[in-house]
Amino acid sequence: MTNQKQAMLYGLATVLLWSTVATAFKLALAELAPVQMLLVACAASVLVMGGILMAQGRWHLVFELSRRQYLQSVGMGLINPCLYYFFLFGAFDRLPAQEAQPLNYTWALVLAYLSVPFLGQKLRRIDILAGLVCYAGVVVIATRGAVTSLSFSDPLGVAFALGSTLVWASYWIIATRDTRDPVVGLFLNFLFGLPFITLACWYTVGLELPLGRSLTAAVYVGVFEMGIAFVLWSQAMKKAENTAKVSNLIFISPFLSLVFIYFILGETIMPSTYVGLTLIMAGLWLQQQKVRVRQRGLDHG
Repeated sequence: MTNQKQAMLYGLATVLLWSTVATAFKLALAELAPVQMLLVACAASVLVMGGILMAQGRWHLVFELSRRQYLQSVGMGLINPCLYYFFLFGAFDRLPAQEAQPLNYTWALVLAYLSVPFLGQKLRRIDILAGLVCYAGVVVIATRGAVTSLSFSDPLGVAFALGSTLVWASYWIIATRDTRDPVVGLFLNFLFGLPFITLACWYTVGLELPLGRSLTAAVYVGVFEMGIAFVLWSQAMKKAENTAKVSNLIFISPFLSLVFIYFILGETIMPSTYVGLTLIMAGLWLQQQKVRVRQRGLDHG
């Protein structure tokens, strides 16, 4: 099997996992407060990523970093998982999954815009067009199709969802200067973020967790969305001979997610969700055109 085929299989496995998490979020939040869900998921993720590092014979890398890198782990841990998932779970707690999930996908566009002032990249006309198309989709979803009224179904929930994209994009901009091994870095971010999440949970809603389906769903999120999916995607990117082809698999995820949302959660998918999601995906596709052109140049170079 070629490296590219392996990369596509890793990518497809990741996309399948990503497609289930919106449903898992809602199942977990049925009985858990967002901060309780974050505590359970983060703890599960730390155990899984630690286990993966041990299985790969890379556990020793956790202890070979500089003091500055450990301090960096604390700072990045406050951003992801602490701040990012606080916003994301807050959005899912207030909005239907079919609304919260597509809004979160606009993070890639936010990343392109933030890269202009922070990474010195140029803003192209196609980036502006992509933004107009993407955020037209956001307005359609957030107003449930009542675009002219500009009356948002849940303004705070929408703010949480869009806030999560800003935090996530900021995290990846900071991560461009991160020289740590990706899995080791994420493991330490979550490990150092866990005490802050525990304190926040204890102080606000308490540490007593209800046993049942919601707890299982929170563990699932930690194991798969926060842990295994990241490792699989890292493998896909590492093995890919054409990264653009693998990256395009991401566009499958939000539509496949709607299938799980409909059949497992029983949400009736509104026409505005289909229209808004299609606009968001179209905007992200436009924004990726530069990447495709550069990749074709590399393939033929």
